[in-house]
Amino acid sequence: MSAELSQEEPSAGALTGGGPVLEVSGLEVHYGLRRRRRRALHGVSLSVAPGETVGLIGETGSGKSTLARTVLGLVRASAGSIVIGGQNVTAYSRRQWRGLRRSGVVQYVFQDPLRSLDPDLTIEASLTEPLLIRGTAADEAAARVRAYVSRMRLSEDLLDRLPGELSGGQRQRVAVARALVTEPRLVILDEPVSALDSANRVQILRILKELRADGTALVFISHDLGSVAGIADRIGVLYQGELVETGAARDVVNHPGHAYTRLLVNSAPTLRAAPADRAEREALRALLHA
Repeated sequence: MSAELSQEEPSAGALTGGGPVLEVSGLEVHYGLRRRRRRALHGVSLSVAPGETVGLIGETGSGKSTLARTVLGLVRASAGSIVIGGQNVTAYSRRQWRGLRRSGVVQYVFQDPLRSLDPDLTIEASLTEPLLIRGTAADEAAARVRAYVSRMRLSEDLLDRLPGELSGGQRQRVAVARALVTEPRLVILDEPVSALDSANRVQILRILKELRADGTALVFISHDLGSVAGIADRIGVLYQGELVETGAARDVVNHPGHAYTRLLVNSAPTLRAAPADRAEREALRALLHA
């Protein structure tokens, strides 16, 4: 699937087509030279509708972050197509990707918020910056920043502080607010709660679930099936670069079809009705590595 692309930077208005917010088809990502080529993603197809949360689960090295970075144009696809808001962005130039990110249509939340928050900027400046880049008036930007700070259950007293003066949970909520303040159509969250304690994890998951009413599409990436099951409408399971299982969250958790999915379910204490049988887990591991 290809399309002729101009070198002009895309605008948010150009990406308002109907249908899925994100549609990935037959995505391939290969690293290295031909003789030593490593396949990071193989034939991945995935769609995300407006207001839908799709969880991506998999172990370290399964391809989760590679998929996210490819969708964001940070990694070049070797084959396949990426369509965001009805626009084929697969062959976008660096300038076009920069314009797409600047438009605020798609946003990314890192696992470590210090990677996305300038340590020398106050929280207010960090949250206001993406709005001013888009040309939002200063008074409107200030009002929107305060609205999202409130939505994240944060005190306005934090606006004058630097990221290093906040707790881990507060920083992560600021990072989520920074992604949402531009009111994007698609937000990709890469392990957004894995480093947090249970109280902060639950609070952020509750906030993210509220976004469905706004029509915001979320891709929630994690190695923790319990967190994914608590927020996702659908779950995709990545194993060795392939999407081995997809389905409604309840179906994937209650009736896992792939051996790796069954192993994940059996290894998640919060999802098991009874303690998993050790022999079954070992048999599943043996099947996966056969």
